[in-house]
Amino acid sequence: MLLVDLLKEYKYDIQVRNYSQRTIKTCYNSTLKFFNYCKSEFEVEELEDVLPMYLKKYISYLQGLGRSEVYINSIIKYLRGFFKYCVKEEYISEKQNITKKVGWLRQKKTIINTFNDKEAQKMLNVWDYKNFYNARNKAIISTLFETGIRNYELCTLRLIDVRDTVIKVTGKGNKERVVPISPALKKILIKYDRIRAEYIKDKYVVDDYYFLSYRSKMLTVEAVERVVRETGEMAKVRAEIRCSPHTMRHFYCQFLLRQGVDSYTISRLVGHSNTNITKIYLQSLDDEKIVEMGATVSPMMILK
Repeated sequence: MLLVDLLKEYKYDIQVRNYSQRTIKTCYNSTLKFFNYCKSEFEVEELEDVLPMYLKKYISYLQGLGRSEVYINSIIKYLRGFFKYCVKEEYISEKQNITKKVGWLRQKKTIINTFNDKEAQKMLNVWDYKNFYNARNKAIISTLFETGIRNYELCTLRLIDVRDTVIKVTGKGNKERVVPISPALKKILIKYDRIRAEYIKDKYVVDDYYFLSYRSKMLTVEAVERVVRETGEMAKVRAEIRCSPHTMRHFYCQFLLRQGVDSYTISRLVGHSNTNITKIYLQSLDDEKIVEMGATVSPMMILK
């Protein structure tokens, strides 16, 4: 059977399983690139002709391009999903599943550099309420710092999701969770709500997304990235810090860790599948902050 035909079939299968459109697109494109590699390098287009060696050579090819271990492992994950589907549908046997013979790449210890408190404060103060653009950007930056939600999660927030004390978030795999919002953030959102309502009152708005573009459409992840990047430039954030929504997510996790919040609670708040992912943020805290955290909890002071 042709690989490209099976990929189209698999795409519908993961749609039925309620994967997000972004995940479906990434999975499809990543898998297709491997199939194109098999076609160009080995003249292989049929499922039955794909060998484990081809995947190993593709991994070597990606390494030659300088792709990270994290990136390559994500490719392996997508291909495992595809070939697992082919086994389930009995297009191939379990023994013909090439991904069973290819292991994960060992990933390097991740060191995450994020904003310091002063930089975060400056970014929070960049925007005002003079117009819709400013008010929206202030609300975006404040929400990202306050909740640690993902870029796409922010883009897909709807009016009904933003409540008095919590925000309902739809995360990866369409899993829902709620995150708390403080009175400080709610005050900013109330001001944004008022300016947003005035901005769209004479416009034709089809969707009820909370954060809107100039054209009153759903914001794209690229648009939010530009807002964060521009905010970082205006706040004069250090050049070595990548100003992105994901870096703000790192800041949120590390901030909570510094306040003594446990890894399990943080993993639930940010939608991590397990605490091992959250622990990466703790490993990235510098020694000075670790010592500071330890100094606040003294057995001798408590048990004396």
